[in-house]
Amino acid sequence: MRGNDKMDADDAATLVLPSVLDLKSVGGLHADLLAVRGRPLALDASQVSRLGGLGLQVLLAARTTWAADAQPFEVVNPSEDFTGALDLFGAPNLEPVAPEPDGQTATDPNSVDARELRS
Repeated sequence: MRGNDKMDADDAATLVLPSVLDLKSVGGLHADLLAVRGRPLALDASQVSRLGGLGLQVLLAARTTWAADAQPFEVVNPSEDFTGALDLFGAPNLEPVAPEPDGQTATDPNSVDARELRS
């Protein structure tokens, strides 16, 4: 894997994000994420020096996917550049999305909140 995939007793994965998350790197990140889907995930953002819009989209999609799979998801050790970029994008954190009572996530395009926004 491109990121460091560390296994522990709980079968959790830790992926170290690349220093630049842009068009060139998201294909590899996507492949790494697919390889650990269904397991608890920690994304180590300590090396991130630049976060592009496409990189943010992949991270948001991963957060939503892990929530839908009812698996733990967290970003650990975020660099100042990473948190600064999140602030600039208006996405101050990548906290897990809590599933709604009906099992949908708040960012699910078929959720009540999203349907109301489309009306």
